Amino acid sequence: MKLIIQIPCYNEEETLELAYNDLPRHIDGIDTIEYLIINDGSKDKTVEKARELGFHHIVSFKRNKGLAKGFMAGLDACLHLGADIIVNTDADNQYCGADIEKLVRPILDEKADIVIGERPIDQTEHFSWKKKKFQHLGSWVVRVASNSDIPDAPSGFRAYTRDAALRLNVVNEYTYTLETIIQAGHNKMAMTSVPIRTNAETRPSRLFSSMWRYMKRSAAVITRSFVMYKPLKFFLTIGTILLLLGGILGVRFLVFFAMGDGSGHIQSLILTAILIMMGFQTVTIGLLGDTIAANRKILEDIQYRVRKADCEPEDEE
Repeated sequence: MKLIIQIPCYNEEETLELAYNDLPRHIDGIDTIEYLIINDGSKDKTVEKARELGFHHIVSFKRNKGLAKGFMAGLDACLHLGADIIVNTDADNQYCGADIEKLVRPILDEKADIVIGERPIDQTEHFSWKKKKFQHLGSWVVRVASNSDIPDAPSGFRAYTRDAALRLNVVNEYTYTLETIIQAGHNKMAMTSVPIRTNAETRPSRLFSSMWRYMKRSAAVITRSFVMYKPLKFFLTIGTILLLLGGILGVRFLVFFAMGDGSGHIQSLILTAILIMMGFQTVTIGLLGDTIAANRKILEDIQYRVRKADCEPEDEE
């Protein structure tokens, strides 16, 4: 059983050693543990530091491509290197490395394909009250969108089986955390979470410059992911609302018309027609989207088979 721990890095020269020293060297049930960094176009000496520390593998981008691209590049490299389990953690030592054993245990016990670390958000001192509330709200929205029970959706401390990693796709360029949960939920992957510990903050987050910016981009990722996997439900809900509003206004107009006052409410009749047409068009878009979603499932199955054949372990030099 081979475990590869991957760490996305962008200018992490100062904190990488902390994260590396915290990583486990042995876990019962694991034969081999290797470490990999994804250098996302760092301009400092992150790569040199990683080599000095003894990281087994380094994946490098010539320019910064973002967390989502780095995460997927790391998964691809781990799969080619023959990983049976892949753990993703942060280079700023946010997560307690000793808890990686807790993270992989449900996989070793064959109880889950994806395990997500649940941070003690309410007890984390460097999280503001506002951030704590938004974290809980965002996780609740993801649970609804993915039909899962993951309590800490934005957590980047995760473990994946080889098969789960082969099935993952990330199409947004912002973050992998939310989209992968929604995808896994709709694909009926076995997900669970385990409580983990966090370390003191070593630097401010680089994923977002403000809470409002993070919320806006996260909302866009959640909406896009939900529309991709459940387009009929999404557009049917909107279309039904439009049709109901149009129907209510139509009944209102008929009441006034029956009372002999119809000429004074022509605007309601026009608005009724517009809303009903918009409702039918929205439902039609949902039906077309559902057809595209069905084709997407077929393409994902094909991609899984191609990746599985392509990601046979490479012979190391």
